[in-house]
Amino acid sequence: MDDEFNMSMRKFLKQVGVTSQQAIEAAMRDAGASATGKTFEARVVLTIDGLDLEHVVTGKIVSPSE
Repeated sequence: MDDEFNMSMRKFLKQVGVTSQQAIEAAMRDAGASATGKTFEARVVLTIDGLDLEHVVTGKIVSPSE
Protein backbone atom coordinates (compact mmCIF):
# COMPACT_ATOMS: atom_id res chain seq x y z
CA MET A 1 0.00 0.00 0.00
CA ASP A 2 1.19 3.53 -0.64
CA ASP A 3 2.10 6.30 1.79
CA GLU A 4 -1.03 8.38 1.13
CA PHE A 5 -3.25 5.38 1.96
CA ASN A 6 -1.29 4.59 5.13
CA MET A 7 -1.42 8.21 6.30
CA SER A 8 -5.15 8.58 5.65
CA MET A 9 -5.87 5.30 7.43
CA ARG A 10 -3.73 6.26 10.45
CA LYS A 11 -5.40 9.68 10.62
CA PHE A 12 -8.86 8.07 10.55
CA LEU A 13 -7.97 5.48 13.20
CA LYS A 14 -6.47 8.16 15.46
CA GLN A 15 -9.66 10.21 15.13
CA VAL A 16 -11.75 7.12 15.96
CA GLY A 17 -9.63 6.34 19.01
CA VAL A 18 -9.53 9.87 20.41
CA THR A 19 -13.20 10.68 19.85
CA SER A 20 -14.33 7.27 21.12
CA GLN A 21 -12.32 7.68 24.32
CA GLN A 22 -13.84 11.11 24.86
CA ALA A 23 -17.37 9.76 24.33
CA ILE A 24 -16.80 6.85 26.73
CA GLU A 25 -15.36 9.13 29.41
CA ALA A 26 -18.30 11.53 29.05
CA ALA A 27 -20.79 8.67 29.32
CA MET A 28 -19.07 7.41 32.48
CA ARG A 29 -19.17 10.90 34.00
CA ASP A 30 -22.84 11.30 33.08
CA ALA A 31 -23.68 7.91 34.60
CA GLY A 32 -22.06 8.99 37.86
CA ALA A 33 -22.14 6.62 40.81
CA SER A 34 -24.42 4.17 39.00
CA ALA A 35 -21.48 3.15 36.80
CA THR A 36 -18.86 2.89 39.54
CA GLY A 37 -16.99 -0.40 39.55
CA LYS A 38 -19.10 -1.96 36.81
CA THR A 39 -17.96 -3.75 33.68
CA PHE A 40 -19.61 -2.78 30.42
CA GLU A 41 -19.75 -4.78 27.20
CA ALA A 42 -18.60 -2.59 24.31
CA ARG A 43 -18.99 -3.09 20.59
CA VAL A 44 -17.73 -1.08 17.65
CA VAL A 45 -19.00 -1.62 14.13
CA LEU A 46 -16.83 -0.28 11.32
CA THR A 47 -18.36 0.01 7.88
CA ILE A 48 -16.88 1.44 4.71
CA ASP A 49 -19.27 2.50 1.99
CA GLY A 50 -18.33 1.12 -1.40
CA LEU A 51 -16.15 -1.68 -0.03
CA ASP A 52 -18.84 -3.93 1.44
CA LEU A 53 -16.94 -3.93 4.74
CA GLU A 54 -18.46 -4.52 8.14
CA HIS A 55 -15.94 -5.21 10.90
CA VAL A 56 -17.08 -5.77 14.49
CA VAL A 57 -14.84 -5.39 17.53
CA THR A 58 -16.12 -6.35 20.98
CA GLY A 59 -14.61 -5.99 24.40
CA LYS A 60 -15.15 -4.96 27.98
CA ILE A 61 -14.64 -1.63 29.66
CA VAL A 62 -14.27 -1.54 33.43
CA SER A 63 -15.37 1.73 34.98
CA PRO A 64 -13.35 3.37 37.72
CA SER A 65 -14.04 2.12 41.23
CA GLU A 66 -13.53 5.67 42.53
